[in-house]
Amino acid sequence: MEWMSQAWSEANVINLETWLNDNFLLLALALFMLELLRYAIKRQLSWDLLGDSITNFITLALLIATVFVVGLAYVGGFFYAYEHFAITPLPINGWTILGCLLLADLAYYWEHRFLHSNGLAWGTHSVHHSSPYFNLSVAYRFGPLDWMFPFLFHLPLVLLGFNPLLVLLCETVVQLFQTLLHTEAVKRLPCPIEAIFNTPSHHRVHHATNRAYLDKNYAGILILWDRCFGTFAKEEETVRYGIFPRINSVNPLKVYFHGYWRLGQQLWQAPNWHYRCNLLIKPPIWAWQQLRSKEDDHQRAPDRR
Repeated sequence: MEWMSQAWSEANVINLETWLNDNFLLLALALFMLELLRYAIKRQLSWDLLGDSITNFITLALLIATVFVVGLAYVGGFFYAYEHFAITPLPINGWTILGCLLLADLAYYWEHRFLHSNGLAWGTHSVHHSSPYFNLSVAYRFGPLDWMFPFLFHLPLVLLGFNPLLVLLCETVVQLFQTLLHTEAVKRLPCPIEAIFNTPSHHRVHHATNRAYLDKNYAGILILWDRCFGTFAKEEETVRYGIFPRINSVNPLKVYFHGYWRLGQQLWQAPNWHYRCNLLIKPPIWAWQQLRSKEDDHQRAPDRR
């Protein structure tokens, strides 16, 4: 195990992340082509599915353009915190890479859970969930602030002393692992894998609108986090994908901004400031429950007269 203690240079970390970013998208595109072939064989390929898939990659381009503008501040914030507030700088070797990856995966779990817990964060994350399909292209369906929340949740790793470049690498690894989970082509994997790791089956549950599956399976790499924190659900019934209300559009700009556009409409139409605050801090299902309650009151109104 001596190789685990061998030091890595920052250049090694940068080169590995660059290689992953450059080559993984090509792999994902090749696998997506196979998925399209599978859809065609099963006679499920449609213009709407193709349009939705193209839209997904356009949202990726929009996010990349955004990151191009804010990326320097993102990385600069990590390095500033590392140089001025880190407990102690940790070396880069096999052990710290493994430790950082585990903590990055845990940080991702809580970040992901946070994105589902309040209207402000759901405004960006709802974009990822809004597709009525589930394939590899959906992994690249992003919202306008998907760059911001990872910074907040991974900053503690920098403060612990992990090199910012290593933290960025581990963020990338967690994200790339999940890319392969967005598929219906893989049903169930062997039980030991399903017990420990996030799998396509587990992630289909996370994307479901089925009541039994809501707010479940937030994991990145290890499904153990969901099992530990009580948010695990097994795929048992047929999954229905998307959000409520549905977008019913493949316009990339509408898809990319619809979460905050809808939140803005809700804030504008809210009856008071208390209601507006709740829209921002309560889970997105709260707004839906208020709407249903209002509709029920309208339906019962004639009976009270």
